[in-house]
Amino acid sequence: MKKKQIMQKHQYIERSSRKIYDEQFYGHKAVKLLYSNIREQSPWLFRQLTGPRISRFLAYHNYDGFLSGKMRDHLNLQKVMKLSTQELLEPPEKMDSLKKIFERKIRYWQYRPIPNDPLSIVAPADSRMLFGSFSETSSLFIKGKFFEYEEILGQHKETWIKAFHDGDFAIFRLTPDKYHYNHTPVAGKVIDFYPISGDYHACNPNAVISVVTPYSKNKRVVTIIDTDVEGGTQAGIVAMIEVVALMIGDIVQCYSEKEYENPVPVGTGMFMKKGMPKSLFRPGSSTIVLIFQKNMVRFADDIAANMFCPDAQSIFSNGFGKSLVETEVKVRSYIGSANIRRN
Repeated sequence: MKKKQIMQKHQYIERSSRKIYDEQFYGHKAVKLLYSNIREQSPWLFRQLTGPRISRFLAYHNYDGFLSGKMRDHLNLQKVMKLSTQELLEPPEKMDSLKKIFERKIRYWQYRPIPNDPLSIVAPADSRMLFGSFSETSSLFIKGKFFEYEEILGQHKETWIKAFHDGDFAIFRLTPDKYHYNHTPVAGKVIDFYPISGDYHACNPNAVISVVTPYSKNKRVVTIIDTDVEGGTQAGIVAMIEVVALMIGDIVQCYSEKEYENPVPVGTGMFMKKGMPKSLFRPGSSTIVLIFQKNMVRFADDIAANMFCPDAQSIFSNGFGKSLVETEVKVRSYIGSANIRRN
């Protein structure tokens, strides 16, 4: 019997206009081949192709080597990637390679305003967002789909596994055309910071559905932030998990308190202001997961409504049997608030 194909059409909602758009996948045929035929017929080859060596090799040839040069010669990259030249910190003529586009800096202080409310929680990236809950009593309960709860935090980190029990989470999926600096979603003190080794699975929705729980299988960096400190967001303890993907070999920690000046590595004990550049995915597309303690956050109503939009088609909805339509959000934009009425 011929295997049923996963629905290929994937749509998202643009937040400001509430219009529905079709996502244009980059390298879709390669991802489909990797996560269907190769994964099923040659598990050993699949493991090699989603490992660090192949990922670094593909990244070099796409963004530094022959392929990057060819695209630079024959395509107007700024138009292809739909860049806003007004936002660019450096002159547009310097954006002459894929790598430079992916690692671009923008005038976020002008074009990505941050809410004035000290209790607000903001998007960590230009991305497409979903959220859910670990609590079985919640209407937003999603278990074991995008990631395994204990695994994503690190199975040796029992303190944090207990702290976030029955909490909530938000997923921010970056596509290759996005601005690739990640910003702090909350203000607070870093109380733990650690990397976790893993694979380099793609973050394409088809790959996510095929692998199931890839975000907790991939290499990632975990930052635990205590926001219940002076000057903090008052949202309890928050985990920010930066997940690598195929062709992303590095997450550069480069926190800056003013624009991009004097970047420093993130480390335990430091206080981070909200909305500041924290790290850079180098290069490609990837994902950020935020995890909140139980009853500590209230997500934005418009993003919640969009998730259940009956008019949008989503690979996640089709694959997981639950309405999961993404909203496109801008970095530093409001996505929720600390819940001061804690149970």
